[in-house]
Amino acid sequence: MTKPLIAGLAIAAGLALCASAASAQTVYIVRHAEKASDTERDPVLSEAGMARAEAVTALFEDGAPDLVVVSPLQRTRLTAGPTVTASGAFVAVSPLEAGVEAHVETIRQGVLALPEDAVVLISGHSNTVPLIARALGYETPDMPECEYDRLIRIELRNDQVSGETLRYGAPSTC
Repeated sequence: MTKPLIAGLAIAAGLALCASAASAQTVYIVRHAEKASDTERDPVLSEAGMARAEAVTALFEDGAPDLVVVSPLQRTRLTAGPTVTASGAFVAVSPLEAGVEAHVETIRQGVLALPEDAVVLISGHSNTVPLIARALGYETPDMPECEYDRLIRIELRNDQVSGETLRYGAPSTC
């Protein structure tokens, strides 16, 4: 099920109304997987990209995300697709029409409005992944166009932010 982000977050917020004080939001942020074309506006994933999309699913072997956030472009949805299929997670689409800053702010506000124990997967773009992480309080460098294997894991607990940058799937060839 795919809904606009605001509606999706309202529904997802109902998933866990009572979180314990020790709980934390966990946010995973990945860039969409490798594209089949660099010339198309909204390309599908390449074979390497489809393999990377499957690798995202392995991040959630111990528990499914409550919410998956994607952009309107199909490569973000295709990257999150295997995880959504395996978990049944709710999908919210954050629009891009108002620009990148509005897109990032919509995601930030949406994540912070979720229950304290929510687990979120965000599938973004090379220009939005670092901005989303920074908006949530985790510093990370800009992402080169050739980087696909960066995984940012952020914990939000009691107004404290901790996180780590990991790698997943096949190494990028930057």
